Amino acid sequence: MEILVCLKQVPDDSVEIRLKPGTEEVNLDGVANVVNAFDTYALEMAARLKEAVGGSVTAVTVGPEGAKDAVKTCLAVGANQGYLISDPAFEGADTLGRSKILAAAIKRLETEAGKPFDLIFCGREATDRATGQLGPQLAETLGVGVITDLVDIEQTAGGICAKQETEEGYRRVEAATPCVVTVNKPAYDPRYPTIKNKMAARKMPIPVLSAAELGQVDPGQPGVHVVKVYEPAKRQAGVKIKEETCADSAIKAVGMMAEAKLL
Repeated sequence: MEILVCLKQVPDDSVEIRLKPGTEEVNLDGVANVVNAFDTYALEMAARLKEAVGGSVTAVTVGPEGAKDAVKTCLAVGANQGYLISDPAFEGADTLGRSKILAAAIKRLETEAGKPFDLIFCGREATDRATGQLGPQLAETLGVGVITDLVDIEQTAGGICAKQETEEGYRRVEAATPCVVTVNKPAYDPRYPTIKNKMAARKMPIPVLSAAELGQVDPGQPGVHVVKVYEPAKRQAGVKIKEETCADSAIKAVGMMAEAKLL
């Protein structure tokens, strides 16, 4: 099975991000770039599927030269080859523009390999924007089906069977390939790279695809405009209730909620 994993390099979401004082500019000084968390889940699921049925995993990202580090990380944990899509013409592209860029790159890679990708994996959303739009938009651009919020996947005689997480629980969805899938957090964690795999990934070439090599793809003007950037309101500290008995604590809690007009 030929699998493509789309990934994005984002600021480390384990670090508290603040705005620069008096501005709406995000302060990323000293914040490391990492592979988007949901994309690491997608890569792990793709690698497990490859190990189960055979095939190859290709990792691809759109970004500046520094995004090669994200591709190298993927090469160390299951991807067989990786590509960086980078061009000044692609800067500022929104999710729809990125879907057009990725679609052009996919067609280019399929032509070079002489075979199509069976599955295209994306993370559920990126932790820096969290729109969850790229996967469905990519599927629409490519003209293939899409299944969102996967937590498990397996190959079937006619394509794939996916376990999809919904607000009500889980359901099984079957689809023919090729198709696009977006991945939520599964029941397992992404694997860690070994020192040997890290060293091997550093030596692997990462070809860079420019706009000219993709056939002068036009991502178009961004359709999303940022009106305002602000920090979320800070939560007030909680109140600890420590009465002598549980009953007294419950009575006091109800009284406090009544005073706050929450009842």
